[in-house]
Amino acid sequence: MVEKELQAIRQNLKERQEKHKEKIPPLYKILLLNDDFTPMDFVIEVLMLFFSMNQEQATRVMLKVHTEGIGVCGVYTSDIASTKVNQVIEFARRNQHPLKCVMERN
Repeated sequence: MVEKELQAIRQNLKERQEKHKEKIPPLYKILLLNDDFTPMDFVIEVLMLFFSMNQEQATRVMLKVHTEGIGVCGVYTSDIASTKVNQVIEFARRNQHPLKCVMERN
């Protein structure tokens, strides 16, 4: 009898723990896409300004975009990723560059 009660308590505790586990929100990668018109220096500026990269990190990502056609700028929750993508696109348009920035579920 005591064993059955202990088993019921353990099961109840396990169910409660599963219910209360924090759900981690999905993360999204922000990607820059290569084009033949946006200057490399501008891409570096974008990476430093919007993704808090230093000169070396930004140059590394810019070269990846240039050579492979795509580069990861960072990984964020949906709201933050969406905001950053919009900021980058708006900044590029204001500076008359066709730089493309997208987000993709990680």
